[in-house]
Amino acid sequence: MRTLTAVVLVACFAASFARANEIRDQLPAPPDGKSWKVIWHDEFEGDSLDETKWTYRPDGKRKGGWWSKKAISLDGDGHLVITTFMGGDKPTDGCVTTQGKFEHSFGYYVARVKLQKEPGHWSAFWITGTGVGRVGDGGRDGTEIDIMEKPWLDDRVQHAFHWDGYGKDHKSEGFKAKVPGVMDGWRTFGLLWLPDEYIFYVDGKETWRSKAGGVCQVPQYMLLSDEIGSWAGDITKAKLPDRFLVDYVRVYDLVDAE
Repeated sequence: MRTLTAVVLVACFAASFARANEIRDQLPAPPDGKSWKVIWHDEFEGDSLDETKWTYRPDGKRKGGWWSKKAISLDGDGHLVITTFMGGDKPTDGCVTTQGKFEHSFGYYVARVKLQKEPGHWSAFWITGTGVGRVGDGGRDGTEIDIMEKPWLDDRVQHAFHWDGYGKDHKSEGFKAKVPGVMDGWRTFGLLWLPDEYIFYVDGKETWRSKAGGVCQVPQYMLLSDEIGSWAGDITKAKLPDRFLVDYVRVYDLVDAE
């Protein structure tokens, strides 16, 4: 039995790494003498969320709706699915995070996703940490970095930062990139997080760069989420259920070239 279990585990890891090489990311050019190396990834193989990598955000009220673990699933075809649905009279979706399981600073972060189709809710791929609530050192000790938020069902993509908490000292900076056809098919959303600058990418092409807040210098965790609220329109006009799909999430670091 142990031998069979070991064989199954090896096969699963091999399939995951094979899939990681199947779709190659368009990475920013590395500096001379350096190359990119995957240091963390999830290809969402299997039929259940890998809880060694992800944690469900708690069930409960969230903005204009509710978050629930029931909204999170894997479809068996290599995709994470965040479903927006009516839970009785409650519009519901969900969120997963790497908090406490993978927290990192700098590098290239990328997710390949297929966006939602209905109004009233928005998908997001973002990075944050406990330091975002601190005030006094700009965003250097913690910044919410929104690699992608998609409240509009058109060509606009939101990139944004938030720092110094969410109260009276809150500061933010954002940019709406226009990406023709972004609502169609699979798209990649990436962030190159350098010690002195952030650079955003959609499908491997640069869309924005910023040094907002002074650039975060501390490890933070990733989140994949869907949220309900008027920013995205009227949820009562949505034909539910609707789905936000994620094919993979990968994090790369710069290492010495061989």
